[in-house]
Amino acid sequence: MGSKADLGDTFLTARDKFRLVPMRDGGRPFWRQIEEALLADISHGIYPPDSQLPSEMELAVRFDVNRHTVRRALAALSQRGVLLVEQGRGSFVVRDAIDYPLGPRTRFSENLLRQGRAPESEVLEAVEETANEDIARQLKVRPGRRIIRIATLGRADGRPISLSQHCFPAGLVPGMIDLYAKHKSVTKALKQIGISDYRRISTRVTARLPTSEESRLLRLAPNQPLLVTEGINADSNGRPIEYAIGCFASDRVQLVVADR
Repeated sequence: MGSKADLGDTFLTARDKFRLVPMRDGGRPFWRQIEEALLADISHGIYPPDSQLPSEMELAVRFDVNRHTVRRALAALSQRGVLLVEQGRGSFVVRDAIDYPLGPRTRFSENLLRQGRAPESEVLEAVEETANEDIARQLKVRPGRRIIRIATLGRADGRPISLSQHCFPAGLVPGMIDLYAKHKSVTKALKQIGISDYRRISTRVTARLPTSEESRLLRLAPNQPLLVTEGINADSNGRPIEYAIGCFASDRVQLVVADR
């Protein structure tokens, strides 16, 4: 088996060898020094947005520490919103936050495509069920009426950015579940039903911490806030056709109020 120096030569690129930093600075924890060193690398463009950091083993060799110490530094950078740590894939530098316009015509796919991002929507659940009092009030139907509820996970360039619940009066959107599964787009599904246009008539924005399930799906630290939107969309006659709740990862999305 080779020496520790040989192992370092195996894992370190010429750039990383040059930046080798022994973690031996006084009273500060080693993981904190690694966090600061990596943050400096990111700030200087050595690891640009969307790039992947070296593996935990490579970083352990670079900083001459164990992998547990490296892991703690990466977790700290993740909590600061600098890194996205994906189980089984590695650590990625977070891209600049996406501007997500909220206006009369808020459209998930269009918002992302305008910024050169690739939108993707994964259906987590699609059911017909009875409306509770809150959803009935938002859609202006009687409690107990049937609604369609579709839960989705939204991604931009393959990265999870949002969780959404779309609720529709079942009588107004026949075939909505199958149409959404086909098109992965509310706008396209409604157009095929015969609703060619709809407008946002109200939006409320709040913030809160994620649940454990939301943290898992969005790959968020438990203390990373969510931006939550509640919106009502209406057809050309002003009739509510959708009540939508969106939960956005606050380190990846900036909500922008737009007038059109």
